[in-house]
Amino acid sequence: RARHILIKTKAIEEGLIWVYTGLTGKELKRAQVAFDPRTNEPEVSLEFNEEGAKLFKEITTRNIGKPVAIFLDGVPISIPTVREPIPSGKAVITGKFDLKEARLLAQRLNAGALPVPIKILSQQNIEPSLGKKFVEKSFLSGILGFLVVIIFMISFYGRRGVIAAFALFIYTSLVLALFKLIPVTLTLAGIAGFIVSLGMAVDANVLVFERIKNEESLGKSKRAAFEDGFRYAWNAIRDSNLTTLLTCFILYQFGAGLVRGFGLTLGIGVAVSMFTALICTKFFLKLTNW
Repeated sequence: RARHILIKTKAIEEGLIWVYTGLTGKELKRAQVAFDPRTNEPEVSLEFNEEGAKLFKEITTRNIGKPVAIFLDGVPISIPTVREPIPSGKAVITGKFDLKEARLLAQRLNAGALPVPIKILSQQNIEPSLGKKFVEKSFLSGILGFLVVIIFMISFYGRRGVIAAFALFIYTSLVLALFKLIPVTLTLAGIAGFIVSLGMAVDANVLVFERIKNEESLGKSKRAAFEDGFRYAWNAIRDSNLTTLLTCFILYQFGAGLVRGFGLTLGIGVAVSMFTALICTKFFLKLTNW
C-alpha cells in the first residue's frame, strides 16, 4: 500500500515560479480515489510507471518539505508538500477535501495522463427547431408502429392478440418508467432503440402463440398445449434476447454518443420484454382461460 507522504498544506498561489522537473502525465499509470483507513477521509492515490517512479524518487528526495505543483494545461490543480522521499513510485495526496473534490482531482490527473491531444474528427450542428422536428417525427413513428403491431396481433390471434396487446401496454409503461427512473435521455437513437425493442417484444408473443398452435395441432389438450407452448418457446426467446442483450452491452460499453443511447434503450426494452412476454402474457391468458 502507498504510504501517506504527501499532504496538501496551502492554496494555490499566484505569481510563484515553478521549476520543470521532467515528470509528465505519460509517466502516471493511474490516479484513483481511496480512503484513509484511520480517518476514513477521502484521498487520491498515485501510481507511476517504472520510469516515473525513478523520477519521482529523485524529485521527492530533493524537495523534502517543499511544495510540488501538479499542472494540467498550464494550470496548477494541486500543490502538495513532500514530507519524505518516495522510492516506490506510489503516493497518496491527502488534505481537507471531500469525496467530490477527490474524484475531480483523480479525473484531472488521469486526463493529464492521456498520451495524445484530443482531436475533433467531425462536428455537426442541428438547429433546435430542426432537432425538435426530428424527435417529434420519431415519436410519431413509434406511436404508429405501436398501433400497427396491436392491429396485427389482434387480426392474426384474436383473443390471444388482445391479451398480447394489453401486455404490450404494460411493457411500454414499464420501459418508460425505467427511462424516467434511471434516467435515460431519449435522443433520436434512443427512440429508435425503443421502437426496435417493441418489435422484439411482439416477436416473443408470436413465438409463444405459434408454438401453442403447433402443440394444439398435435392433438394435445388446451392446457397441455398452453404449458408446452410456453416451455418450448422459451428456449428460442431466451437465446435471441440474450444475444441481443450482449450486443447492446457491447454497443453501450465500447460505443460513443448516439450508439450508446441506442444500445441502452434497446437493452432495457429487451430485458423488460422477456418479463412481459413470458410472465404477464402467460398470467393474463390463464386468467381469461385463453
